Amino acid sequence: MPLAARPLSGSSVRGSVQSRCNASRSRVPRCSRQHRLTQTVQAAKIADGPSVAIVGVTGAVGQEFLRVLKERDFPYSSLKMLASGRSAGKKFHYEGEEHTIEETSESSFKGVDIALFSAGGSISKKLGPIASDAGCTVVDNSSAFRMTEGVPLVIPEVNPEAMKGMRYGQGGIIANPNCSTIIALMAVTPLHRAAKVKRMVISTYQAASGAGQAAMDELELQTSEVLQGKEVTKNIFPFQYAFNLFSHNSPMTENGYNEEEMKMVKETKKIWSNNDVNITATCIRVPIMRAHAESINLEFDRDVSEEEAVELLSKAKGVSMINDRENNIFPTPLDASHHDDVYVGRVRRDISRSDSHGLDLFVCGDQIKKGAALNAVQIAELLL
Repeated sequence: MPLAARPLSGSSVRGSVQSRCNASRSRVPRCSRQHRLTQTVQAAKIADGPSVAIVGVTGAVGQEFLRVLKERDFPYSSLKMLASGRSAGKKFHYEGEEHTIEETSESSFKGVDIALFSAGGSISKKLGPIASDAGCTVVDNSSAFRMTEGVPLVIPEVNPEAMKGMRYGQGGIIANPNCSTIIALMAVTPLHRAAKVKRMVISTYQAASGAGQAAMDELELQTSEVLQGKEVTKNIFPFQYAFNLFSHNSPMTENGYNEEEMKMVKETKKIWSNNDVNITATCIRVPIMRAHAESINLEFDRDVSEEEAVELLSKAKGVSMINDRENNIFPTPLDASHHDDVYVGRVRRDISRSDSHGLDLFVCGDQIKKGAALNAVQIAELLL
């Protein structure tokens, strides 16, 4: 039988971050150029594990899938690397073996038990159902199926029951929520379970990684160009990105909200199975490489003190607190980068209210990791 899934928190940094909050503000170490192709790593290849395919393996999230599978010792018997025709034939080493990238096609999923998709919505819409019909269980990172009736939209720490009874190799599609939704609900759900959230106001500060590898590369290039006094290259966004920020680049809808903002509204209601919660969001793209930040204002159906909120969050799986008022130390995107947990701080009563039903939080989480690859692999663990 496959190895049991590991604990959902997947983090070993809670204690070190807590200690840092009481000392100097030294940064969590960061790896450079993390988006380049994985070289040689070791993972949990076992004879009776599921066969796994990664669709979009050359992208930022695809490469993060490989790192997370290795970090969590995910059991698998074989691994198929799939990408576009442009990448087909390229070779690299993973788990001590040389792998050749194959072009993704309708026939790619024969004999595959689990497919982790991160190749864009059009590929997911075309090939996800085909893979499912072939008996492959699809975990999809795009928005293609998130609001589709009957498709579970899952954050394992929040609503694992939504995919109850699903197992690998039996077909089916499970949707990974939007990165900003995951990061917000990791922080808010522990509070919502104790005191129902009636209203949520969110402002996001979103990293380049959410727009893909090309946006990350362009931010790096523009930063160099600006510092050298050169005209900036603008291939991804119509605006200068380096040393600037702008409204999220997703299309606008008729109600004045962009699609990213509406994803947060709709997905939260589906994940919580609660159409009564009122949500408004403003999503902003900021010149940060890979971790999102979010300012969240909450209204509850009863009094919730700062002390209760901090206690609940301190016990929550996948959450780490950085909430040192005395030294003015709170979460930053750099703290969250390359780490599993979502970081929460600035926990305070909403003083605009006459009652104690409101709180404010500041949250940071790695967009590529918990906002995408880690969440998908955790879903895959629940299929074992």
